[in-house]
Amino acid sequence: MSDGMFRTVSGLRRGYDPDEVDEFFSHARSVYEQGPATSLSGADVRQAAFDMVRGGYVTAAVDAALDRLEAAFVARHRSQFVAERGQEAWMAHLGAQARTLYGRLGRPDGDRFAPPEGRKPGYEPADVDELCHRLVAYFDTGAPLTAGEVRAMTFRRRNGRNGYAEGPVDAFVARAVEVLLGVE
Repeated sequence: MSDGMFRTVSGLRRGYDPDEVDEFFSHARSVYEQGPATSLSGADVRQAAFDMVRGGYVTAAVDAALDRLEAAFVARHRSQFVAERGQEAWMAHLGAQARTLYGRLGRPDGDRFAPPEGRKPGYEPADVDELCHRLVAYFDTGAPLTAGEVRAMTFRRRNGRNGYAEGPVDAFVARAVEVLLGVE
């Protein structure tokens, strides 16, 4: 039974399963405080998913806490990495991660990602391309951009061959967040 870590929605609405959320956060706290650093990563936190149930936790509150938790795990990893290998090695590591984004960023608008298969839903290319423009400005000119801003971006739906497939875009956005968190 949940110990009420977050606010719940009304009994008629759906939110994240409180027991699953509480278990995840308890485990994450334990690992962060006592466990080996490699047993849970920022990427693991980012990939956490919970069932939706009536009267569950408010999703926005849990998602915001997950974002903070991910940032904490990334900061801890960065700190340990720098202590073991130095700041220069950390920047080289981030540079290698950032270079994995360059292939998509160099493509023309409308051609950065494959379309969804069949009639599966996808994202509006103009919205995704706008994110890519902001990332190029960040990398090339130091234009301001934070992981929080990237996380908060939403893409309109576009079905069929005129959209971008969701999976590759989501993976790209996750990598961009990882790079930005590594710098913040």
